[in-house]
Amino acid sequence: MDFSIEDSIIKHLKNGDKKAITLLYENYADALFGVIKKVISDDDLAQDVLQITLIKVWKKGKSYDPEKAKLFTWLYRIAYNSAIDKVRSVNNKATKEIQIENSNVYKLTTKSLNEDVMDIKKHLHTLEFKYQEVINALFFEGMTQQEASEELNIPLGTIKSRLKIALRELKKIYNP
Repeated sequence: MDFSIEDSIIKHLKNGDKKAITLLYENYADALFGVIKKVISDDDLAQDVLQITLIKVWKKGKSYDPEKAKLFTWLYRIAYNSAIDKVRSVNNKATKEIQIENSNVYKLTTKSLNEDVMDIKKHLHTLEFKYQEVINALFFEGMTQQEASEELNIPLGTIKSRLKIALRELKKIYNP
């Protein structure tokens, strides 16, 4: 790896310049994909994790400290940790899906369903956008609060607060 390219990447990362992603992809994507493939065997999932990794690197670029680690070591850690996180996320979802058979949720009769609350998406637009995006991420996209925090680039505490407020506002609609 040419030191001038590495220095250029670091400079672009520190400045928050999107050119950093292009340079990272051109110079490190294959190596990072190899790191991810050691953890995740599925190519499509590994490609997704590579994209997630590059976005995390770009978002965290200003915090990179060359005194603490070489660029590739830093990239390696982010890629490896992202792959591990994805495996855990997939395993957690699989575990939850297995437990569906033991759940009584699907044994509800139509009489026990409150038809008034089946239209949440219709009422969601009455909330401020910041609450809508949290509800969408958590309930309709199936993200955990931590995943929503990372995806929306919002602190975890703020995600929890916005969820609480959004649910309180929706409750006013359904229980006036």
